[in-house]
Amino acid sequence: MQIKDITTEGLSHEYEVTIPATDLEAALTKKIDEMKGQVKLKGFRPGKVPASHIRKMFGKSIMGDVISETVRDTSAKLLEEKKLRPAVQPSIELSSDGEKLQSGDADLAYKLSVELIPDFEPVDPKTLKLTRLTMKADEKDVAERMAQLAEGQKSYKKKAKTAKAKKDDAVLINFTGRIDGEAFDGGAMEGHQLVLGSGTFIPGFEDQLTGSKAGDKLDVKVTFPEDYQAADLAGKEAVFETEVLEVQGATDAEIDDEFAAKFGLADVAALKEAITSQAEAEINQQSRMKLKRAILDDLDKKHKFDLPPNMVEAEFGNIWKQVQSEKEAGQLDEEDAKKSDKQLEKDYRKIAERRVRLGLVLAEMGTKAEIQITNEELQQAVINEARQYRGQEQQVIEFYQKNPDQLAGLRAPIFEEKVVDLIIEQAKVTDKEVSKDELFKEDEMI
Repeated sequence: MQIKDITTEGLSHEYEVTIPATDLEAALTKKIDEMKGQVKLKGFRPGKVPASHIRKMFGKSIMGDVISETVRDTSAKLLEEKKLRPAVQPSIELSSDGEKLQSGDADLAYKLSVELIPDFEPVDPKTLKLTRLTMKADEKDVAERMAQLAEGQKSYKKKAKTAKAKKDDAVLINFTGRIDGEAFDGGAMEGHQLVLGSGTFIPGFEDQLTGSKAGDKLDVKVTFPEDYQAADLAGKEAVFETEVLEVQGATDAEIDDEFAAKFGLADVAALKEAITSQAEAEINQQSRMKLKRAILDDLDKKHKFDLPPNMVEAEFGNIWKQVQSEKEAGQLDEEDAKKSDKQLEKDYRKIAERRVRLGLVLAEMGTKAEIQITNEELQQAVINEARQYRGQEQQVIEFYQKNPDQLAGLRAPIFEEKVVDLIIEQAKVTDKEVSKDELFKEDEMI
C-alpha cells in the first residue's frame, strides 16, 4: 500500500492510497480458493469445481468484494498508522477505472478525506467551582400540592333553583344543535354536565350560559372554528336549543383518610409523605438540571479550539430542520418569530457550534477518566425507551436487538450523564438555597 499526502488544512486531511493490481490478484486467488469447497454447480461434484471455472463464472463479482474489503481494511490501517482520530466517517472516492479494476488490469487507487477531532487538553474537573441551587420541600409547598390534588378531585352539588350559573359552576343541560334549521349528527345530548370556563365546548357556548338558572331555555348561537375537526361543520353558524336542568356548585374534595384511599394510600399521613417525596424528587431533578447547565456553560467558556466543519454542519442541519418545521407550523417562540431567517440562522449556528464543542469536551473528559457504559446500563436504557411505547414494548426491544447501530443514540446520553457525575464529584460545589421561583425559572434552551 502506498500513501501520499494530498492536503492538510486545519482539521481536514486528504490522502491518496494505491494498492497494486498484483495485491488484488493475490486476494482474489485466495478468496476463490476459500470458496472452492463451498461452491455447488451443475455438472460438478460438491467441492470439486475448478478454481478457473469459478473465476470465469464469478470473477468480476468476487473481485468487487475484494475491492470493497481492501478499501475498508487499508483505510482503517491508514488511520491507525497515522494515529488519526476521525470526527466523522471518512469519505472515500475511487480514482481507478471500474472496468479495469474488476478485470484486474489496474491498480486500486482512491482518495480518503477525513476530518479530525481537534487536539486539546480538557479542563481538570478539580479546578471547577460550581454553585448548586437547591431548596427544601417545606410545609407550605406540600400543602399547596395537596390542595391542587384536592382541586383536581372536585365534586359538584346541586344549587338552589334560583341560583344563577357563574364561572367554575357546572350546568346540567339538554341541547340540540341546528344549522340552517336542520339538526346535524353529533349535535344533540341529554343530561350533559358542562363546567363553565373549562373551554371544552365551541368558543362562545359557555359564555352564553353564564347567568342562566335551572329551568331556563335558550338558544345558544355560535360559529364553528375554521379548523374544526369535523370538516362539514367548520366555519358554519349553528344554533343550539338548550335547556338548563341544574346549576351545580363546585366543592373541593376533603383531604382525609378516605381521600387518601383513592390513591391507594392508607391515610392522610401516608399521602403527605408520598407528596413530600415527590416534591423532593422534583427539586433534586431541577437542581441537577440547573447544575448541569452551569457545568456546560463553564466548560464552553474554558475551551476554545477549531471545530470539525462537517460536524457543525450536521448539527446545524438537524437544528435548522426543526426550526423550519416549527416556523411553518407557527410554533416559533415569540422572540424567534420576530427574527429574520438570516438572524435565526446566525443564532442557531452558534448553538450548533456550542453543542459540538461541548460534545467533544465531554467525550475527551470521559475518555481520560476511562468511563465505560455497562451492558446492564444499556439494557436498562432500552427498557426505558420501550416503556414510552405502551403496547409495543417487545417490538421496540427487538428493534434495538436487531439494529446494534441504533444503540449509539441511547449510549451517548448515558455517557454524558456519567461525565457530569464525575465533574460534580471532583469539582468544588457550593450549595445555595433559593426560592422556588428561582429554582424552577426556565432557562433559555441551548
